[in-house]
Amino acid sequence: MRAQSPEETTLLGESKAFSIVLEQSSSLARLDRPVLVTGERGTGKELIGSRLHYLSDRWEQPFLKLNCAALSEQLLESELFGHEAGAFTDARRQHQGLFERADGGSLLLDEIGNASSRVQEQILRVIEYGQFTRVGGTGTQHVDVRIIASTNENLPALARTGSFRSDLLDRLAFDVITLPPLRVRGDDALLIAEHFAQQMASELGYPLFPGFSDRCIEQIAQHDWPGNVRELKNAIERSVYRHGEHSSPLEAICLDPFQTQWSDINESQTGNDVTLAASRGRLRLEGFKEVVQRFEIDTLMTALKRRDFNQSQTARDLRLSYDQLRGYVRKYQLLEAEQTHSETRVVC
Repeated sequence: MRAQSPEETTLLGESKAFSIVLEQSSSLARLDRPVLVTGERGTGKELIGSRLHYLSDRWEQPFLKLNCAALSEQLLESELFGHEAGAFTDARRQHQGLFERADGGSLLLDEIGNASSRVQEQILRVIEYGQFTRVGGTGTQHVDVRIIASTNENLPALARTGSFRSDLLDRLAFDVITLPPLRVRGDDALLIAEHFAQQMASELGYPLFPGFSDRCIEQIAQHDWPGNVRELKNAIERSVYRHGEHSSPLEAICLDPFQTQWSDINESQTGNDVTLAASRGRLRLEGFKEVVQRFEIDTLMTALKRRDFNQSQTARDLRLSYDQLRGYVRKYQLLEAEQTHSETRVVC
């Protein structure tokens, strides 16, 4: 029995949504067909690509990866298919591309939607005939490579507009694995957070990770995690490092590394000077109660908009309990403002 690859050991999750993906990838691994892996950023598409390779009959052969969005068309073409000496400036010697180096194994093409039409056509030729020509060359190269493509783009929509080749999409999508975002995976977020926290504690030389406080657990459960597992990893590792303590539970998750005790002061210093002057003027025209009410509404609306009307995050920013913030929202009927804000975003 072979050992697990390092990539496989970090695929953590017990939710039904994630279990379905694992079962699907296990079944597809045995089939020598192209596979398309889709999902939001940070959901683990590259790890699923690794799983597809290491559970296949190709597991002893090379598994290579390339981010198609990171290179220009010329460099991407050269990196994939290689080039002959003199093919372009600085091409002093022959270069073997990834397809040649991955012969017998698998090649993960990340962000495949960013590849140019020319490169897409050449990839299609490799899938259909196992053939390609090096840049600047005339001879045909023959390879046996399984292609695993990944993207967070809507490739069918791109194909309808002509931005992605429909024939390539047909070949890549023998089957499609769609990774669920972390926000729909229930308790998986806490399970994964504990894994990353233990790893970081070990890296820092702590004898153990003392666990999460109730506040941390609530933060992990309530945050939307738009960056998914990648965002979670950074937030947990950052928080454990900043906590600097291994004898007491982690008190809070640092979700925003740019947020400091000075942030609100720096952002609003100029505005505060103007607001103070305006408040003095309003005191002469209104009463103290009206000015305080106006200040509360302005402060609440600024904080709510900053967090896109996420009330849990806003409450933490304002150092209020969730129930306290909800009370203010009802008192000043700010839910109507949220609805207007959402409609405006849709129109934009």
